[in-house]
Amino acid sequence: MTQVNRDRRRAVVGGGLFAALVALGLLPSRAALADWNKAAFEGKNISDTLKALGLDTPAASGALQLVASEIAENGAVVPIQIVSRIPNTTRLALMVERNPNTLAATFDIPPDALADVTTRIKMSQTSNVVALAVADGKVFSTAKEIVVTIGGCGG
Repeated sequence: MTQVNRDRRRAVVGGGLFAALVALGLLPSRAALADWNKAAFEGKNISDTLKALGLDTPAASGALQLVASEIAENGAVVPIQIVSRIPNTTRLALMVERNPNTLAATFDIPPDALADVTTRIKMSQTSNVVALAVADGKVFSTAKEIVVTIGGCGG
């Protein structure tokens, strides 16, 4: 048996063992280890989502940039970039005002890291997309309307 085949067999057996331990509850799943705010991701509007995130009403900021096309041909895959030039940014978030669940994503920014995130989100229909930045205990925002021609959240 070649080294490649041995390595492949070890990976398959190891992955199967890991899955069995998770299924038996002997190891927590990745989802159980994640620190996610279920209430925030179930928010139906911006104010409920901000409350669930424990954030105050945001102030508009020109130092926060939301980069996205004005038209999304397919709402299932909408590329978005958030860039914060606000010093000490510790968190970035994306909310889609007219989605069934407002909060699309949150990102914790480590100290001394660039607060620049690119991702893809789903949008059910044309809506304002709101980017948030948390820095020094204050909340900042910027927004942009994105026109969706084909919905991505079951629309």
